[in-house]
Amino acid sequence: MQISAADIARLVKGELIGDGELLVSGFAGIKEAKKNELAFLSNSKYEPLLLDTQAGVVLVPRQTVCPGKTLIRVDNPSLSFTEAVNHLLKDAPDYKPRGIHPTAVISPKAKVASGAAIGAHTIIEDGATIEKGCVLYANCYVGHETHLGQNCLIYPQVVLRERVVLGNRVIIHSGTVVGSDGFGYTTVDGKHMKIPQVGSVLIEDDVEIGANVTIDRARFDKTVIGEGTKIDNLVQIAHNVRIGKHCLIVSQAGIAGSTNLGDYVILAAQAGLVGHIEIGDGAVVAAQSGVTKSIRAGEQVFGSPAQPIKNAFRNNAHIQRLDKYVEMIKDLRKRVEEFERK
Repeated sequence: MQISAADIARLVKGELIGDGELLVSGFAGIKEAKKNELAFLSNSKYEPLLLDTQAGVVLVPRQTVCPGKTLIRVDNPSLSFTEAVNHLLKDAPDYKPRGIHPTAVISPKAKVASGAAIGAHTIIEDGATIEKGCVLYANCYVGHETHLGQNCLIYPQVVLRERVVLGNRVIIHSGTVVGSDGFGYTTVDGKHMKIPQVGSVLIEDDVEIGANVTIDRARFDKTVIGEGTKIDNLVQIAHNVRIGKHCLIVSQAGIAGSTNLGDYVILAAQAGLVGHIEIGDGAVVAAQSGVTKSIRAGEQVFGSPAQPIKNAFRNNAHIQRLDKYVEMIKDLRKRVEEFERK
């Protein structure tokens, strides 16, 4: 579909600067956009890109000025761009399955709400419950007594093991396994004996889980992912971990068993957390950090072992200057030796 700049401005409640009749039929990043596409600019440090962009219309912050460009000034360009894209995509093809595919295997002891969609070759075991509005794509597995709340979206090849509980509007991307056994062993006579993992996993409302994530079931009780938390691809969450509300867990992060995260915690890419520690509300762990002890609420840490981020940056700056420090020490040593000879 096509939409005019003026209509976009009305849609996002923005201030139009420029040609309101200009039509756009697509969207792209500000570097790649063409004259018939919509782009956005949310960070002021990238404002020079406005001069060179070929985008027909650009969503920008309220104070932005760029003569000769058609701009729509808004409070939050990224959010407004999302609203505009959703509008442009409203007539796009919908690939979600419809109804129950004839190859799906659904236990007569399972409960599947009217209107739920079950894709080809998906298996739903005894005692499982699928609430209304759920969509399960092909080749998914829903274990015994697992419960999916309303309007969950489960992409192909997701495994939900036994007694897993999903809240409402949970999204899980392909290849993810929820409820696998925790990594628990005890050594007896030189052999590693498996410790039974008899707990479960609770995924609360509005959680989104990326592709190829693994979330282990608890040894006892449950592993918990709090409301609104977003988990990137390739994340490992061990048994009895508890993650609070609205956290962000970025790709390749790993959380060892029985660690608790508060609300609004951010773990950047490849962060690693040992077990049995507490991460306070609003804490931030920078990329590739190794966390070996608890972190206070609001604290930002970096490094391995992780330390307060200002300390880590200062120490890293010194490390980058080690060659100069060595030369200074050699020079001082030479002067001391000359002084002693005199």
